[in-house]
Amino acid sequence: MTKKQTILFISVVLAVCTVLIVGIVLTNGLYVRDTDIQESMQDAVLHEGDKIDLFGLMVNPGLISAYIVTGVILLFAAIVRIFVIPRFKRIPGKFQLVLEEAVGMFDNMAKTNSPHRNNFLGAYIFAAAAYIFIGTLFELVGFPWVSAAGKSVTLPAPLSDINGAIALGCLSYLVILAGGIVTNRARGLGRTLKEFSLPISMSFRLFGALLSGLLVSELVYSYLSLSFVLPVVVGVLFTVLHALVQAYVLATLTALIYGEVCEPYVKKTKGRSKEKKTRKTEVTV
Repeated sequence: MTKKQTILFISVVLAVCTVLIVGIVLTNGLYVRDTDIQESMQDAVLHEGDKIDLFGLMVNPGLISAYIVTGVILLFAAIVRIFVIPRFKRIPGKFQLVLEEAVGMFDNMAKTNSPHRNNFLGAYIFAAAAYIFIGTLFELVGFPWVSAAGKSVTLPAPLSDINGAIALGCLSYLVILAGGIVTNRARGLGRTLKEFSLPISMSFRLFGALLSGLLVSELVYSYLSLSFVLPVVVGVLFTVLHALVQAYVLATLTALIYGEVCEPYVKKTKGRSKEKKTRKTEVTV
């Protein structure tokens, strides 16, 4: 950077800081906190004050988010399958290249971790990772909804609700259990039941990681001196980082444990007895 560019950069930074300080000072008297930070964080976890009336049932906002995200994913998948995939070319375009790379990455992950049975595994971890990624980014949209109390609430990420995280963790465990039973029958069932803490660890890992970003954003928003520009940066960074990391972690853990459970059982005693017989025949010869 030249001297003029350095001076210009410093001037811009100082101007932005000055504008932020002036905005904080001028809006100090206008800022009224309607709820306590403890209450807002408690509602973010338990959703006691922002229940939504869904056909007479009082549900958490995360359920509405889950329905919207699932509908968007299914609609997008149908459009791609009907209108885009039949037009794929030998020399791929940008969208085709991105789609093939994503599918190939999860397919290779399934084949690497479970070489014996991986057809359904590749499709499942791709779908689960896509749901986690898109569902987490859904929080950035800030989709409004009216609660049962008549207040406007922002729909959170589906997996920031403990019920959604438990559902996805249990579903991954059932996929692993089904693969173990189909491959090794009772032995596969026993191998899967040994990992009884797997759905709990998966569920609370998702819930804790995605909820932490929401709570940090609530803390930043609660202080007037930090509520300018910084929440946008913090919210985007936490959301994108959690979307990438948690999608990769759940897909990797599911593929790894699925491969261990679906590994064919080989009796070691028969192999040893055959080796002894071959050795005896070699000695006699």
